[in-house]
Amino acid sequence: MTFKSGFVTIVGRPNVGKSTLINSIVGQKILIMSDKPQTTRNKIQTIYNDENSQIIFLDTPGIHKPKNKLGEHMVKAAKDTLNEVDVIVFLVDESKNIGPGDRYILELLQDVKTPVILGINKIDKIEPDIFKGIYEEYSKYNVFDEIIGLSAINGKNVDVLIEKITDRLPEGPKYFPPDMITDQPERFIVSEIIREKLLHYLQDEVPHGVAVIVNFMRKRENKDIIDIDVTIYCERNSHKSIIIGKNGKKIKGVGKSARQEIENLLGSKVYMEIWVKVKKDWREKENILRNLGYE
Repeated sequence: MTFKSGFVTIVGRPNVGKSTLINSIVGQKILIMSDKPQTTRNKIQTIYNDENSQIIFLDTPGIHKPKNKLGEHMVKAAKDTLNEVDVIVFLVDESKNIGPGDRYILELLQDVKTPVILGINKIDKIEPDIFKGIYEEYSKYNVFDEIIGLSAINGKNVDVLIEKITDRLPEGPKYFPPDMITDQPERFIVSEIIREKLLHYLQDEVPHGVAVIVNFMRKRENKDIIDIDVTIYCERNSHKSIIIGKNGKKIKGVGKSARQEIENLLGSKVYMEIWVKVKKDWREKENILRNLGYE
């Protein structure tokens, strides 16, 4: 049997479940998840392997109308992938109406020659007749090679999606070792785990003005302990106070929750120090965005 490999981008509005779907596909939590939109900021590669194929998935930021330089970076990262991959998966949710965000993506898809699969996510939340209506509404656009209903959260029909993607991949090599499931270094994943905890702990106006930088990770000599030093950047002094919380209670909760997950990731005890600093309006400043890794 021939071996197939290729690159797949998953696009969609913010908060339709793109990261949840990729975590379900690779069978391990690599990408952070939150009910807040615009959780994913970077273009992150995760790798699915089986006997006959290797699929490299690009989890992209949700396509939205940008409000600042960081937003422009995020949308550009998502749009740039459309002509760089072998298959596009356009993920939508159980919403009955096609909103302006979905229409904008549909317009973008009209201009690409790449095969497009529509995934209607969260079918566990809707009745069959509602799914049928959503299916028929999207079918009118004539841009999809396949339309699949699935539930990323419980894995329903994820195997069908993999099969349909593989059908459209070219024969190719293994781009990554078979035991590798992401191209991101541990330091990046650690910073994303901490940012995920911040998203869960913070009020709505704060999380999108937060960046997390891991300054260093060092294993202690002759000890099963990793020291991690982290800086959280926010945009305002008032946000800094919210992140820290009364008597440091909130930041301690973030640190404790993150440390447990990081220890599972690294297979080692972790001692972590977290600092909170203000970089005013950092999302608007190109030099700061570059320093924070948003190329």
